[in-house]
This record gives sequence, structure tokens and C-alpha cells, in this order.
Amino acid sequence: MTADDFRRLALALPGVVEGAHMGTTDFRVGRIFATLGYPDARHGMVQLTRDLQEMLVAAEPAAFFPVRGGWGLKGATNVVLDAIDEPTLKSALEQAWRLKAGKRLLAELDARK
Repeated sequence: MTADDFRRLALALPGVVEGAHMGTTDFRVGRIFATLGYPDARHGMVQLTRDLQEMLVAAEPAAFFPVRGGWGLKGATNVVLDAIDEPTLKSALEQAWRLKAGKRLLAELDARK
């Protein structure tokens, strides 16, 4: 996957706005749920729960690893763009989005399926 693929999948979710945060591109639905460019252009980040992070890292260690430091301990998970396929990235972005989206947006996404 590429940064453009990450962007396309993130922006396909209801209510998402692209912005910037500390030198990275971020994706928000009220609050940031994903970023591009950290720690470098080959990576994205999804903000998950610790349990979801552990599950993804165990299932796909080449594609996911915890962000270093305190953010990683809170579920921030790096995505290795060239090691992940579209269905896996789409799922990870949606999981991160669901943690930040309100009830109306959750219902909107569920109605699309």
C-alpha cells in the first residue's frame, strides 16, 4: 500500500477530515484516529486500544508495531505501508475510526454495509 492508498481509505470513512499535526498528515473524526508520516513516509499510524494493538501486532508483525514510548502504551500502532494489504489496512483504519466516531457516524457506516 502507499500513502495515497492510506489517505483514500481513511477519507472514505464517514465524517473524516484531513489535517496536519506535528509535521504529519492526520485524519480526524472529531479527534485524531490515524496519521501518515510517522516515524517516516513509509509508515502510517492508527490509534487503537491496547487489546486491538496486541491482536494486530501478533497477527501481522511485519505490518504493525507499537509506536515507541507512551503513545504506543496507549494503543498508538504504526502501520508499515509496504507490508500491508488493502483489506487489513481498511479494517485497522475502521477500527481506529470506530473508537473516535460518534453514534451518528457509526450508524452511517453500518447502514452502508
